[in-house]
Amino acid sequence: MKISDTKNEMVQMVFPEHSNNIDSLHGGKLMDWIMLAGSINSSRISKGIIVLGATDSIDFLNPVKIGELVRLQSWVEYIGKTSMEIGVKVISENDETGEKKLTTYSHLVFVAVDKDARPRRVEKKITPANAEEREIYAEAKKRRKSRLVKIKKNAEKLQLDCDNDELKTPRLETTKVIMPEDAFYGNLMSVGKLMKDLDEIGGILAGRYVKGLVVTGSVDEVYFYNPIRVGDIINFKSVITYVGRSTVEVGINVFSEDVKTGGLKHTCTSYLTFVHLDKKGKPRKVPAYKPKTQEEKLHW
Repeated sequence: MKISDTKNEMVQMVFPEHSNNIDSLHGGKLMDWIMLAGSINSSRISKGIIVLGATDSIDFLNPVKIGELVRLQSWVEYIGKTSMEIGVKVISENDETGEKKLTTYSHLVFVAVDKDARPRRVEKKITPANAEEREIYAEAKKRRKSRLVKIKKNAEKLQLDCDNDELKTPRLETTKVIMPEDAFYGNLMSVGKLMKDLDEIGGILAGRYVKGLVVTGSVDEVYFYNPIRVGDIINFKSVITYVGRSTVEVGINVFSEDVKTGGLKHTCTSYLTFVHLDKKGKPRKVPAYKPKTQEEKLHW
């Protein structure tokens, strides 16, 4: 199977319900669409249930306005034993002017699983058809090798310390119950909705700190260690880790809680950067912050 055989396009129109306070597409909604595009493509190839294993950093290059189209082009770049490397390119298109802009380019890893969320084999394989596809394939294989090294590290070490009572940095903790409408299909939570939740929680904390409007600038790479099931309670623990001239970085720990046993599992730790904007949509200076405790300096 060639890479070109796996190409798929999903088109969305940006309505007011998808926007932020400056009539641009909400970053969390765009992440939801990116994950959905990758989920559809990978589930077709694997012929069954999939979960997101990791996402590389996502940088938002250009805002998307209400009324514009969003084209999400996805393709499979590499297939391992149970996992797939997916590329997603996002382009905004203005119907009136015909202008097209690159919004973001992302790389995702999906893992094929059975109904009990255990990894299962993917039978199809990628055979690059030309020089361009061989280059894409080689880069995906290289990323996969590098990523596996990082994943082998103890997941506990990658958690952010949000519970230290000595922390003076602004923090936010919240919970939600996972309902059937939060699932992609089956009883596993849609990772797109999880990413949207992360964006909203991070945006609330950053917005409280700057006392104004913030938009998502980027999301660092994220590794997912345990799936979240319908009926679980999600615990989000967030803290501001860095403050720049016009940006605020927020770190968020995500834990799933089994209501029957009370057991907690670390799902992921995510770092998101938000940009403070004025009423004209221009970057605005944020209040300065100086880390004081040892933990705050480590976060910084």
